[in-house]
Formats: sequence, structure tokens, C-alpha cells
Amino acid sequence: MIRTFIGNLGHFFVIVSFVTSLFSAIFYWNAQRDRKADFHKNMWKLAGRYTFFIHFLSILGVIVCLFSIITNHYFEYHYAWGHSSLSLPVYYQISCFWEGQEGSFLLWIFWNTILFLCIVFKKDTIWESPLMMFFGFIQCFLVSMILGVVVFDFKIGSSPFILLRDALDIPIFKSNPDFIPSDGRGLNPLLQNYWMVIHPPTLFLGFASTVVPFVYALSGLYRKKFTEWVKPAIFWALFSVLVLGVGILMGAYWAYETLNFGGYWNWDPVENAVYIPWLVLVASLHSLLLFRTHKKGLLLSFLLVIATFLLVLYSTFLTRSGILGDSSVHSFTDLGLSGQLLFYLVFFAFVSLLFIGKEWKNIPIDRAEKSKYSVDFWMFLGIAVLCFMAFQVFVPTSIPVYNACLEFFGVLSKIAPPVNPIKFYTQFQIILAPIMVLLAATTQFFWYKKANTSKQGILIPPLIITLLVSSVFIILSRVTDPFYILVLIGCIYSFVVHLWILYSFLKSTRTISAGAVSHIGIAFILLGILFSSGYSKIVSLNNTGRIWSKDFPDEINTNNILLFQHQPTNINGYSLIYKGMRREIKKFPSIVNVYDLESTDDARLFITKKNLQKENQIFFKKGDTVTVENAHTTYFEIEYIPENLDTFILYPQVYVDDSKETIIYSPDIQRNWNKDIYSHVRTFPDPKAETKWSDM
Repeated sequence: MIRTFIGNLGHFFVIVSFVTSLFSAIFYWNAQRDRKADFHKNMWKLAGRYTFFIHFLSILGVIVCLFSIITNHYFEYHYAWGHSSLSLPVYYQISCFWEGQEGSFLLWIFWNTILFLCIVFKKDTIWESPLMMFFGFIQCFLVSMILGVVVFDFKIGSSPFILLRDALDIPIFKSNPDFIPSDGRGLNPLLQNYWMVIHPPTLFLGFASTVVPFVYALSGLYRKKFTEWVKPAIFWALFSVLVLGVGILMGAYWAYETLNFGGYWNWDPVENAVYIPWLVLVASLHSLLLFRTHKKGLLLSFLLVIATFLLVLYSTFLTRSGILGDSSVHSFTDLGLSGQLLFYLVFFAFVSLLFIGKEWKNIPIDRAEKSKYSVDFWMFLGIAVLCFMAFQVFVPTSIPVYNACLEFFGVLSKIAPPVNPIKFYTQFQIILAPIMVLLAATTQFFWYKKANTSKQGILIPPLIITLLVSSVFIILSRVTDPFYILVLIGCIYSFVVHLWILYSFLKSTRTISAGAVSHIGIAFILLGILFSSGYSKIVSLNNTGRIWSKDFPDEINTNNILLFQHQPTNINGYSLIYKGMRREIKKFPSIVNVYDLESTDDARLFITKKNLQKENQIFFKKGDTVTVENAHTTYFEIEYIPENLDTFILYPQVYVDDSKETIIYSPDIQRNWNKDIYSHVRTFPDPKAETKWSDM
């Protein structure tokens, strides 16, 4: 039986949230423009506040309904069928919520409401009305992305509550409209990782948080309070920089764990689409800090804060319009929302330009000449480098957009994205990044010393220390690449300057400088990128004369050594012993040998061939039926016996789905303070087939 109630209820909540966000914005707008007594303004404000609370509750209702559909396996709904399956563990079922476009928009909407609840509860009489007015309209646009209604043959949004029979035009529904699949397609195998549970929520919280400085900037222009908005906006800009930065690092570390041999950044267009607004966001934060301390750069602050939010919208358009389908492995397929996304972007760009243009002449501008020994001079240089770094990535990443625009006007474009994106982007960023670090350290040093034109030799001591320490590091670490040397010198200079500042702070005030600590963190990240990217190597070279298949490329046969079960193999000072295939069983604390399990007609169920016990505690007896955590995943146990070190075991895994002809290999990692050892399965024989080996 088709369960339509939960879907209809969820869609009802979507409509309520759309209407309440719009009316909340209107009520707050009336609170702004009402010229009557304060009583009337407060009534409009209370109406807007209560309407917003209803909006928040309706969003929670949408989330509960969608989670219910996914976790209860209601495969009559397209979203549940397309993203979940019976074999998925609970934590991956949670990930299914935001795997699809509709769920990711809903996650964004939810974080927006949480952030603005903070503003409502703060009850700031100056800023609440204008902030919530702009936010209401923004939220209205976002909710429209999951509205799923058709007006005058125009589709507005894509509903997560659409039934499978309405989404797919296949013969089975013509003969049996109430047909319900027995299982779903499941979560994308590449996304079946614990990072999928925590990375998207963090990243979308970072996206959502950029709206707060944006509405502060618009409110400042709207209320003609050109300077008062800066102080409250700084906190939210700092919060946004931190959360979005952590989200980016999570994604990079996810790739580091999942991609073979430590790959964590491939300059994929979707990766770039997150990196670009973060760089501009960092630049806007520094511009806001500069105005707060030196009363300079106010117009630049307006422009950068607004540009950050617009770039987030542009990134959303890139990743969800389907325009990157041929150039990115991360992008979503087009759900017919590209026109709506483009309108969303153009509308807020137009509104922002309208406000800026209207108040351009009224925004205070400092026209005094800047000394090359002043903080603001070096700060502006650093902001310029950050913006140029973003621009250098923005232009090539947007090539598919240029092509689409030209083709819309009947011009065939042959512009192609970079063939080797890693080499193309890195050759510029590896120069700009250390320059940015050098400028940040110099600015921080001048700020601490309060340097002026009479202190022309103030930088000589840290420069001398930097050159001496860098020379030692270059010799010991054998860094020879000129670009790597530049990165190393920039990082060491940052360490020297900021440690100097931290020591001085602790000595005089017993406090630390937050700016110095954050800049040291950035230098450490660059140093980690340098040594992880430039000094990795393959140690599993096959010199045995025995290969897996002559049909395989030479790269596979020469870079991967064959392991036979229970037969030690020596590799680069390690003795490796492959101990066999393992499966993960529910309610059992460790993995189980596949030869201790007997398969059944159900791929998720096995019968134990012996007692399964751990530390003398029997969890399952011989003949019991057990359930595997993931029916498609097999672990391969490999014991590493190093010379004069403790033995350790790694479990690389293989995901095999015969129905989709999908095989995905995921590595396991042994982490050490100075190196990480990757172990992965490149290919393996069919256990049921007999394999005959011969020498080359």
C-alpha cells in the first residue's frame, strides 16, 4: 500500500515554511517603514517574530518527515529509493538525507533558521528588523528550491516528497500503479564513509553563516548606518571563516583517507567552488578588522562581504545546475532548477549593486596616502593577494559557464578547461600562497610593533633568523625545487615572526594573540601540503617477475605487488602477510573471517560455521544467522611486521556491487608522526574461480 500521508504532510510543511518566510519578511519590512508610534512598530516586529517561529517549526516538520521516509525504507518515494537501501547502516541512512539536492538545500535552510534564531533571541532593537527582513526574503528563495509546485507550466523547486511513480515513467507503473520496489539503489559507494556524516553539515553551516555578514552589510546600507554594522559583522565573519575552513579541511582529509596515496585536493571544479568564496571571505574578515582598528577600508568591506555571499550562490549554481557534469566528479545532475538558481543569483546581485550604487557617495572613504611601513598598507596588499588567488581559480573554473552563455546566443565555443588541473592551478597558487603568508606575518609584526617610517630596520632581525633557519631546513630536508623553497621560507618566516609576537605577548600581558595563532596554523597547513605532496613515493614496486595480468596497464603490474594468503612478502623493510578476507557483522565487536560464514539467498544474511567470540565472550553460536553491516563491502586483513617496531594490521576494503557492475577500492592507513603508510587492494581474484600462475 502506498503511504501518501507522510509525503503529503512533509509537502504541507514545505508550503507553510515558504509562506511564513515571506510573511515574516513583510512584517519586519513594515516594522522598518512604519512611521507611527513605537507601539505599531513593535506589533509588526512581534508578528514577524512569531511568524518566523512558525517557519522554524515547519522546517523541523519537513526534516522529520523526510527522515521518517528514509529510515523506514518507504521506497515508494523517489528520494528514499534513489539514495537509501535496506543494507545501509543507520549512520549511512543519515547521510542519505543530504546526498540529494533537495536534502542538501533543506540542510542549508535548517542552518539558516538556527543562525537567525540567535539574532531573534538576542532582541537587538537596532538590527533585528532589517536583518530579519532581508533574511526572510533570502529564506523564501531557498525554500522555493524544494517547493515542488508548477505555476503556469513553470516548475518551482523540486520536492523531496515526490512518489516514485510520478518521478519515473517506466512500464511497471502503467500495469501496477501501486508497485513498491523491494529495495532502493543505495548511497553512492564513494560516499559510504563516516566523513559523509559530518562533512556536509559542517560545510553547509559554513555556507549558511556567510548570509549573516551579508545581511548586516545590506542593513547598514538600508539604514544608512555605514559604520555601525562592522562590529557585529566581524564576529559572524570570523565564525564563517572558521566553520567553512574546517569544512574544507574535512573534505580534504576525507579525500586523503579515501584516495590512494594521500590525494586530498585535485582542483576539481566543485572543490574550487568552495575554495573561492572562502578566500574572499578571509579577505573580507581582514578588511572588517582593518576598519575597526584603523577606520580604513569601509567601502572595500562592503564589497568583499557582499561578494562572498554572491560567490556562495554562484558556487551553488555551478554544482547544482548540471553545468559541470563533464568536468567534475562531484557535481549534481540537473533537476531543472538551473534557471531558478540563476534567477536567485542575479536577483541578489542586482539588489546588492542597487544598494551600493545608491549609497556609494555617502560611504566614508579614507583618501590619505598610506605609508609602506603602516599596517593598513600591508593589510591591503594581503587582501589583494587573497582576492587574486580567488580570481586565478575563478576564471578557469567558470569556463563551462562561459561556453553555455555563448552557446545560448548561438556562438559555438571551443574553450576547454585545463587538461591537467592539478599542474595548472598549483603553478600559480604555490607562488601566491607563500606571498600571502609573508604579507600576513609582516602585517602582524608591524601591528604589534606599531611601526612607522622612523623604524626602517625593524624587519631585519626576523629576516636574518628566517634565512638562517631556512638554510638549515633546506639542507636537512633536501628541498631542491625553487617553488618548494619559496613555500618553506614563507612558512619559516611566519613561524619566526608570530612566535616572536606570542613570546612578547606572554611576557608583557600573559595573553596570546589570536591573529598570531591563526597565522601559525595557516603556515603549518602550507608546510604539510609541501611535504605531503612533494615527497610521497610508491614502495610496493613489483620486482618479483610475477604479474597479475598481461592485459592490465604497466602501471598496475609494476606499482602493485602480489600477495598470497599466509605467504610473507618483504617490502621496503616490512614483512607483509595477507591473512584473508573479512566481513563486518552487526552486534559483533570485530570483523569476521569470510570462511567462518556461510552465505544465504539474502546477501545481507550469513550462517555462522563456528562460534563467534571475542575475549572468551560468545556473541553468536555455530548455526546462528547473522547480518552483515554492508553486504557489498569486504575487508582484506594484512599484517605488517616492521624491523625493530611493533606489528600492526591494516584492513583495505573493496566495495563490489554485481548488479551495478561497480567495484571501488578504499585504502587503510597506518599513521606515524613523520609518514603515513597506505595499503590498498588494486585487484583480486574471484574466490570461486581457479587461478593458474605462470612466470613472465
